[in-house]
Amino acid sequence: MPDKHLSAQFDSELTSVSSQVLELGGLVESQIRQAIYALSQFSVEVADEVSVREARVNAMEIEIDRELSSIIARRQPTARDLRLLIAISKTTANLERVGDEAEKIARMVRSIIQSGAPRGLPSLELRVAADLASGLLKKALDAFARLDVVAAVAILKEDDLIDAEFDGFVRKLVTYMMEDPRMISPSLDLLFLAKAIERIGDHAKNIAEFIIYVVKGEDVRHSSMEKIESVTQ
Repeated sequence: MPDKHLSAQFDSELTSVSSQVLELGGLVESQIRQAIYALSQFSVEVADEVSVREARVNAMEIEIDRELSSIIARRQPTARDLRLLIAISKTTANLERVGDEAEKIARMVRSIIQSGAPRGLPSLELRVAADLASGLLKKALDAFARLDVVAAVAILKEDDLIDAEFDGFVRKLVTYMMEDPRMISPSLDLLFLAKAIERIGDHAKNIAEFIIYVVKGEDVRHSSMEKIESVTQ
């Protein structure tokens, strides 16, 4: 991922820490898949596995932060190298938060199951949204590995699809609760679950913005799509 440097050791350190970030991303992706599988199968056991993996995610975040601090202290990087290390740090933080959201989904699944709610709860749309969010995160990690600005811009646009899925699901859930007040409690769990899925998409979007920051040297957070496209052309 990083450019070659005069210092082969520095280049090796950048490659190593970048690989750790991608490994963390893979672990978090598996958490999301497990959490949604737990929902689709009404499985407390699988939900528990998500929570177990959370400890490893947290430990990896600390390991990567420690390595970044060491690199910055020893190498005192500037320009693009410094931007890359900053982006790695922020990407790591976003991945850890994705892990938090997956663990939150697992908790909600356990709550829904323990409440005795029927399997007929409207969860299909959630699985569609979760697939979109998980796919977006994978694309963000692939783009980060290549520092691919074009792919990053596409990810920013695709995040709108997840937001639309969330809005549609909320409307359906409100109707569901109005038709059967007994389902208000488990439906509220689904609502929080849907919000967690939406946040996963937001974190993928954040990673895409960091890619643009590294390559173009421009902070595009909170910028319009028109501004982002002008920066990346």
